Formats: sequence, C-alpha cells, structure tokens
Amino acid sequence: MSQEIILPDLGMDTDEALLIDWTKKPGDSVKQGDVIAEVETDKTTVEVESPVSGTILEWKYEAGAELKIGEVIGFVGEAGEAAPSGGNGSAAPAQQDAAPAPEPVQQQAPAAQPAAVHTNGSGSGADVAARTPDGRIKASPIAKRIADERGINLAQISGSGPGGRIVKVDVETFTPSAPAPAPAAPAPQPAAAPAALPDNLGFLAPPTFGKLPEGEDYEYEDVSRLRNRIAERMTTSQQQVPHFYVTMEVNVDELLSLRKELNADVEDKADRISVNDMIVKAVALAARRVPNANRHWYGDQYVVNKKVNVGIAVALDNGGLMNVVSHEADRISLRTMARENREKIMRAREGKVSPADVKGETITVSNLGMYGVDNFIAIVNPPGAAIVAVGTSKPTPIVKDDGTIGVATLMKLTLSADHRTLNGAEGGEFMRELKTLLESPRMLI
Repeated sequence: MSQEIILPDLGMDTDEALLIDWTKKPGDSVKQGDVIAEVETDKTTVEVESPVSGTILEWKYEAGAELKIGEVIGFVGEAGEAAPSGGNGSAAPAQQDAAPAPEPVQQQAPAAQPAAVHTNGSGSGADVAARTPDGRIKASPIAKRIADERGINLAQISGSGPGGRIVKVDVETFTPSAPAPAPAAPAPQPAAAPAALPDNLGFLAPPTFGKLPEGEDYEYEDVSRLRNRIAERMTTSQQQVPHFYVTMEVNVDELLSLRKELNADVEDKADRISVNDMIVKAVALAARRVPNANRHWYGDQYVVNKKVNVGIAVALDNGGLMNVVSHEADRISLRTMARENREKIMRAREGKVSPADVKGETITVSNLGMYGVDNFIAIVNPPGAAIVAVGTSKPTPIVKDDGTIGVATLMKLTLSADHRTLNGAEGGEFMRELKTLLESPRMLI
C-alpha cells in the first residue's frame, strides 16, 4: 500500500523551500533515510530523506517548484503499484496552480501611464513578474532573500526559472532603472527636540543613528536576512530571559592526555576525537545528572526533555551562525559522537545540512577556545535553559595541595542560564558536575 511523502519541518524557522532536484526517480528503490531530494531555504541547501522504504511511485513536482512544509510531495509503495493519483510516475508541472484565482475587486482604474520596457535584466516600474493564481510572485527563497537584502522589488523582475520563476541569478543581474521623479512633498515639520537629560544621566540616552555617514572614509554592507534573524533572536533572549552566570576553572591535563591516548592509533581524521567533542559529552552527562538544566520554560509549565541533545554553535564562512545538534550525546559512544559531530559541522559549513542536523537542541555549547579567548559569556538560545561558553586552555601557575607551586593546563567555562528554569544553586551544581567529568575524563568513555 502506498504511503505519502511529506516535506518535513526543515527547522531554522522556514515554512517553504525551493525544490532543486530529486535524487531518486519514479521506479527507484529507496530505504528509510536515503536522500531523495535537495531543497533550498533562505539559509542553506537541505537534503530531504525518505521517511520509509519502498519504491518511488510518483513525484508531485518538478525541479523549480516552491514547496510548503507539511505538504505531500510524492508517494512510496511496492514495485509495480499504481500511484494514488492515477499518475504514471512522472512529476507534475513545476508549480501546481490548481486553485481558482480570486475574483478581482472592482476599483477605479488610475490614469494610464506609459509602459516601461524590461530588457536584458534591467528593471523598470512595470510589473513583469510571473505570479500564481492567488497573486504571489513566483520566486525562490534565496531570490526573495537577496531581493529583500538589496531593496529590490521582485515585481519588476522577469524570471528565467521554470514557469517564469525568479531565481537567484535573476536578482543578482537585475539593474533597476531610475524611478520617475516624484512630485514635491511639503517640507516636513521639524520634530520637537527631546528634553535634555542631566549631565550625570547622559549614559541613559538612547543611541542616535540619524543619517548614514558619507564620504570616502566609509563603505556600506547590507545586513543579510540570516544576520537579522540572529540579531532579533539574541536581542529577544537578552531582553526577555533573566540570565545568570557561573564561571568555573577546570584542570584539563588529564583530558588532553586521554585525548592523545584515544587518537594515538587513529589514522582517519574523521575518527579522531577533539577537545570540543569531549566537552560536548561532558555537558550532556552533567545535564543528565542535573535534569533541570535540560528542561525548557513555557510560561505556565516546563517541558522536561527525556533526551539530552547538545547544540554546537558553528561559525559559517558568510558570517552567519548555525547550531548543529549532537543527539543523545549522553548515550552514544564518544567516538561515534565525534564522527557525527564532524559530519554535521562540515555539512553546515558547506550549506547542505539535513533537517535532523539542526533539530531537537536542548542545551548548547559555544567554544571560542580555538581563537585564544580566555573567557566569555554567551546568550541563552531559547527555549533552552542553558549554554556553556568555553575558553582556551593554557598552562597556568597553580598552588598544589601541599603548598608548592606547579603548572597546570587550565580552562575557563561559563554557564549562562535562564533563571526561570534554573536557580543559582542548580547552576553551581551543574558546573561542579561538569568540572568533575572533565577532570576525571575516563568517565566520558
């Protein structure tokens, strides 16, 4: 019996994606977890996996189609079985526009204006974009993102994609023509000057951005949609989540020694264990021992996570940031976890993550130690209750238990926690457990 294939939640706050291509064709056998398609969101390219095993019966769309999260995109069944739609296994046109167009509202027509000509990617004020029957402009998510970043009106672009869809290259090569001069507007009335603050309270004044500075000493960069989302999310977290912070210094000599031992006979770099892998494992085990660090606040109730999934902050080449997720990091072996983490981080930097790579985070690790950063505090990633910021490890003079002076490799870690979910004592308990695990690292294996 045939089963529907639904476009899954791709994470990253997206509700649509552009179908780049199918990696399997009707008639091909697939196993659960096989990659069946590549789709493009406004952040990255995502590989979609088959939720079931069987034979591809039909794809409902062709490459270039705009897909919605949760909709049926195809069918899997037994070899020789007919597709439920009665199709022959081929894909439907790139954009299915079966819905009837809404009745237009009768309005007084404006005075006719001379039509502008749109040629060679150069724009005009004319509306030339292809649209769906419900009036939406046909454009890929990345095309929409670039247009939004550059302040381009998509309606002025003639798309070169399937069905007239606007794709990335159309926006990148688009040159808008100079707009017609607008009628002179009445001069605005000057705004009333704000009341001056006393000199000793000047630090309370809001920042004044005003007009952009001009001249050869400046250049300008548009803020990408990804950076805007990061800014909005972190601003919301910093303003609405009551943070508190706990810093602890950890002796990692034994940790580094164990890592060297574990990697001594490993030739394949993909199987080598990093210091960050060991920290992720320790954070997961500490969260299992202090479960309130692994629950989430939802106003009138807590969500207690039964699994410990550690988010790993990954810096992207384009200046963005993405958290990949080490699932059940407290349960899988350290070496398996290290291999999976490396593969997910690589896919994130290549812009080809799978939905599973970025979903399910319950607690987070952010590591800046590789940059020589001694110590820093991170911002909680809602709805998570905690994030651990990791600094560099370096030889440091210490006073031993017998009163003599020695040298140890120390690392500072700082817990940022949501005070609605964790109290100070629980934060201290979590960090004590984390310190114990890192200073007795054989517990990690």
